[in-house]
Amino acid sequence: MDFTELASYRPRLEKLLRSDYVAARRSADPVFAPYLDDLAEFTLRGGKRFRALLVLAGYHLATGRAPDVALPAAAALEHFQSWMLIHDDIIDHSEQRRGGPTLHRALAQRHDNTQLLGDTESYGVGMGITLGDLQEPFTIASLLSVRVPVARRHSALTEYVRMTRDTAYGQLLDIQNGATPAGRIREQDVLRVHELKSAVYTVASPLRIGAFLGGARPALLDDLEAIGIDLGIAFQLRDDILGTGVGGAQIGKSANDLIEGKRTLLVVKALATVDAAGRGVLETVLGEPTASPDQVRAAQELIVSSGSLAYSESEIDRLARRAYRRIERSRALKTSGRELLREIGDRLAQRAT
Repeated sequence: MDFTELASYRPRLEKLLRSDYVAARRSADPVFAPYLDDLAEFTLRGGKRFRALLVLAGYHLATGRAPDVALPAAAALEHFQSWMLIHDDIIDHSEQRRGGPTLHRALAQRHDNTQLLGDTESYGVGMGITLGDLQEPFTIASLLSVRVPVARRHSALTEYVRMTRDTAYGQLLDIQNGATPAGRIREQDVLRVHELKSAVYTVASPLRIGAFLGGARPALLDDLEAIGIDLGIAFQLRDDILGTGVGGAQIGKSANDLIEGKRTLLVVKALATVDAAGRGVLETVLGEPTASPDQVRAAQELIVSSGSLAYSESEIDRLARRAYRRIERSRALKTSGRELLREIGDRLAQRAT
């Protein structure tokens, strides 16, 4: 099985996600139907469904069989992703998500349009947090519905608990880093957040959840953990480059991560390398949504000229090569499994969008 075959499951995944909301709407008191519709609209807007596909990949790696039985678990990861995004957007004060307004902003606008009482922003945030909470039971219900032996479901749920806890730990550290002067943030602080907040729930745990459902042996699970963490951190470092607008033809384009003040490795390494004037150029833009295009471009160019971009690229390469070595040396993976994981690694570490 290659990634194209995995991707062919997307239409069935979309259908299953839609049916989850239809079933919930049917069983709920009618007063809750509009809120379930809000969740459905948000989740079904789209997305690459990459984490869901990795669940299917993990099942296939463990069994060598088509991963149809693991589809509910793949849907579970998309439900998880939705409630993480809903809460993240509130924390980050984000306005847009997947081509539309973030859920809390849409709810705030509804409050305003219908002339309800109270503060519009508080309403949107409160309803958004609660709807994110309401999304989590969809995750657990989907995992419980996978038709495999009970012991395998239990192992997958245990991995889900670990994934959820680690993601929250990573978010706590990320918020703390955001409140700390950028010059005091160290490389290991950034990479620890990337490991907990991104690598675990983007790569390692989805692969392991699928593998647990397939009855994987400990050796394979250990390989997927190590490979998943390395590729997941590489994925986030690539995301940071894209979000800062400094990768290749990206220079001068979107710099959302800079103006939002994100403590990326790009920023941390640049601040540690440049002189006082250079730090001033970066600090004029970092966390400053009103920074001018010229100021943003100067900061982007400084990240490149300081060697910070090259350093992040070298880290991506180092992590990917270490993951590929683990893939090649694994005794738990068959040849077809090695090829699939290498393809997944390329898509994670070398993506352009």
